[in-house]
Amino acid sequence: MRTVTATRYVTPLREGGSLPAIVEADDEGLYVLKFRGAGQGVNALVAELIAGEIGRAAGLPVPEIVFVHVDAELARTEPDPEIQDLILASAGLNLGFDYLPGAVMFDPVAWQPDGGLASDIVWFDAFVMNVDRTARNANLLVWHRQLWLIDHGAALYFQHDWQGGAERSRDPFPRIRDHVLLPFADQLPAADARLRTRLTAAACAQAVELVPEAWLPAGPRRRGFAEFLAQRLESSATFVQEAVRARSRLI
Repeated sequence: MRTVTATRYVTPLREGGSLPAIVEADDEGLYVLKFRGAGQGVNALVAELIAGEIGRAAGLPVPEIVFVHVDAELARTEPDPEIQDLILASAGLNLGFDYLPGAVMFDPVAWQPDGGLASDIVWFDAFVMNVDRTARNANLLVWHRQLWLIDHGAALYFQHDWQGGAERSRDPFPRIRDHVLLPFADQLPAADARLRTRLTAAACAQAVELVPEAWLPAGPRRRGFAEFLAQRLESSATFVQEAVRARSRLI
């Protein structure tokens, strides 16, 4: 993964609970910056990084993810005390996503996705146990007539309580019933076969290894993430069957 340095704070994105922002970096690119010092803490960045890179490995449309170095001096030009405090609390390494200028929020009434892509996204969100892709908060953008997946900080929530990790890897994830794309996901078994050829335990482990040591120290927890994902991949039939059942109740 690339590392860039934030050179200018452009504007806050206040619709996000963690107050992300658009920043300019030293490569002249614009990024949506997720701050390490935000209220959701570093676990949200761990989930963002691992889930996002797994999505990219599976061939799903996830914007490029980069590490963003934030200097505390960036706070000096910000008049808002809340933003100043956030920048100061996040000095060092943070996470950024390629900014998609002109993108609009997904509206299932105005834009209906292809059934294959919808099935792939539902499969992916069930795999990483993402509870935050609902009609209330789709976390999907439409950019250049294509869906893009954003905001995975609520995925992999088992990391907040590591007890029973092996059992949780076989969780059917019943909350998939609330997924905004479930009504369009008419190819779920095919998506399972398709994504299991693209995504491997090694690819999942590689995504885990990208997490900085300060966010996820080496040892049982890092190994636990890789083992959990490998076990969940092996038991994909469980969450696929749950998604098929949930969809059958909608149609």
